[in-house]
Amino acid sequence: MSQPYSVHVTVRGYETDVQGHLNQAVYLNYAEHARWSLLQAAGLTQTELIGRGVGPVALETTIRYKRELLAGDEVDVTCVFEWGEGKTFRILQSITKADGTLAAEVDAVGGLLDLKARRLIDRPSEVFKELASAPGLFGF
Repeated sequence: MSQPYSVHVTVRGYETDVQGHLNQAVYLNYAEHARWSLLQAAGLTQTELIGRGVGPVALETTIRYKRELLAGDEVDVTCVFEWGEGKTFRILQSITKADGTLAAEVDAVGGLLDLKARRLIDRPSEVFKELASAPGLFGF
């Protein structure tokens, strides 16, 4: 298996809470940043998705916090898509400190919304395959 897609992030001071560690909501921002970075790297833009009449939606997200992150910490945020046959897909992510310490795991369920019908489309993987210039980043 190839390495998961990854983006590098530095924890900024304004993202921390009164205890000095990364605010819980910011973990979601990091995960979302990695997802959109993967889409962009695969050649899929928001404009193309909207032009196709679809938009990605988050249906469920679970974050498991393992170790605190502090201002200045360098982390890598990975992103792996898992595809099934239905209307949804999973996105598995990890946030890992530069020393290899796992700081958090993010497990999300997503889908592609038909923007006109306001319903999830069947087999979203087919749309990703069709529109992506680098579908291998999605694990195809």
